[in-house]
Amino acid sequence: MKIRVLLSVLIALSIYQSTGRSAVPDEKLDIALINGRIWAGIDAYSFAEAVGISGNRILVVGSNADVRKQADANTKVIDLAGRLVIPGFNDAHIHFLGGATRLTEVDLTDSKSVAEMITRVADFAKKNPEAKWITGGGWEYTKFPGGLPTKAYLDAIIKDRPVYLSAYDGHSGWANSVALKMAGITGETKYEGFGEIVKDPSGEPTGAFKEGAQSLVRGLIPTLTREARLNALRQGIKLAASLGITSIQNASGSADEFSLYEELLSRGELTMRVSMAFSVGHKTKQEELDRFVALKEKYAGNRMLRAGSIKFMLDGVIESHTAAMIERYSDLPENNGSPMGELAMPSEVYRDLVARVDKLGFQIYTHAIGDRAVREALDAYENAMNSSKRYNARHRIEHIETVAQADLPRFARLGVLASMEPIHADPGTIDVWAKAVGPERLPRSFAWSSLMKNNAFLVYSSDWPAAISIDPIRGIHNAVNRRTVDGQPPGGWIPEQRISPGEALKAYTQGGAYSSFEEAVKGRITPGMLADIVVLSQDIFKIDPMKIHQTRVLLNLFDGKIVYRKDL
Repeated sequence: MKIRVLLSVLIALSIYQSTGRSAVPDEKLDIALINGRIWAGIDAYSFAEAVGISGNRILVVGSNADVRKQADANTKVIDLAGRLVIPGFNDAHIHFLGGATRLTEVDLTDSKSVAEMITRVADFAKKNPEAKWITGGGWEYTKFPGGLPTKAYLDAIIKDRPVYLSAYDGHSGWANSVALKMAGITGETKYEGFGEIVKDPSGEPTGAFKEGAQSLVRGLIPTLTREARLNALRQGIKLAASLGITSIQNASGSADEFSLYEELLSRGELTMRVSMAFSVGHKTKQEELDRFVALKEKYAGNRMLRAGSIKFMLDGVIESHTAAMIERYSDLPENNGSPMGELAMPSEVYRDLVARVDKLGFQIYTHAIGDRAVREALDAYENAMNSSKRYNARHRIEHIETVAQADLPRFARLGVLASMEPIHADPGTIDVWAKAVGPERLPRSFAWSSLMKNNAFLVYSSDWPAAISIDPIRGIHNAVNRRTVDGQPPGGWIPEQRISPGEALKAYTQGGAYSSFEEAVKGRITPGMLADIVVLSQDIFKIDPMKIHQTRVLLNLFDGKIVYRKDL
């Protein structure tokens, strides 16, 4: 706690001292943003009027006069007319290739009903007669009776091609009968891993899959060519630029996926900074780890690509009862075989893997949604740090949708980062989730405020495409309001866990920068920092919080270059 407070004081002091000053007093500006509200990135009170950029760095922050002193005839001057300027958004947990690929598939995001989903699937199939598979996703559990879809919906509209659609969180899937037949799945088929082939009371597969069982069908879907994946990434990068995203932490990937970003970087097409967390499990071979170590070392200190993290999956999700809980789910019958969910791997196996990877010098991400999984992750990190003495590893726990009261202070004590997605707490998607958790655990659900009060370092992200939106603004709306964009529920869902606009912005900017060990070069608007800057259409510090979701990005400056501009 003392270290955290001291860090905040030092950052605040540096901002105070740098306001109105230039990193290089005689250097001329390439771009000057004037007449704005420049949020320094430390609290809700530190604002300047203008910012000047030279090359890819912020040169001066202060008044209009301060900035104009270093402008000349070649300086591009942009009058902001009082608009809010913030550091570029850093989406600290995203599956970017998967999301980018989804842009070319059926998108069921924000469908209001099953009927709307079916219409979207049918329309896509009609417009893409050459597609051998109909794929996509974004469906929500709350739209289906019992929380899961069945093949009957899809069989009614598509009988000649296989269909496979992922849930919005990526942890469940939905197939038609053609896909089941291609996979050889019958009432006799069993899945022994972490997951389930969902079956009806007669033993017939329903078409729904949980967790790893999805691979039985997904493994049959033709792999995209390298050029198709590069094109998908280009489309995704363009979308990210329009939303003000200047950095991402890719929260699960492979060396092959990393090579796609290497290629885009070499071609000058990468307009966001990428940190990769490589996926590791109990079946990962030593040669894969060796390759990850080599990439980590090769890109250490690189400002565009980084490869210093490893990702583990420790449990599933609440909605399908696969998240690991300390106490039983509230909506499961007494005779259920897994009333508290289960870990994705045995506790001792996970703990040994964490210790092994920690000694290799990696930062670790652990997917842990249930409160038991969160505790297991904290225990494993504590064990590893006590052994390796790496007390600034900045290991992270991802999602943390439920957490035991006793574990809240452990995040700050261990220096473990709380990596969370406010978009996952959208009240419009939460009914099935809330019934499974039950009323006693609800106060500690998506506990952003409680974690901050216990001095945890909060890091925000989208988890796209395992989310209803990639837009950071939509996430900030949720963090501040805990209400849907149309105002439901009126008092907010568990309103005691709301946080302020400034706190949410910090989690979406400084949070990611600190997570990737880059807080000295990005996440704030001060002289010497990288010029990753976003201009918003509204001042979210001043407007009615329920209007935050209407905010748009007008300008995205990445690495000192304009990569998106509209209506400014």
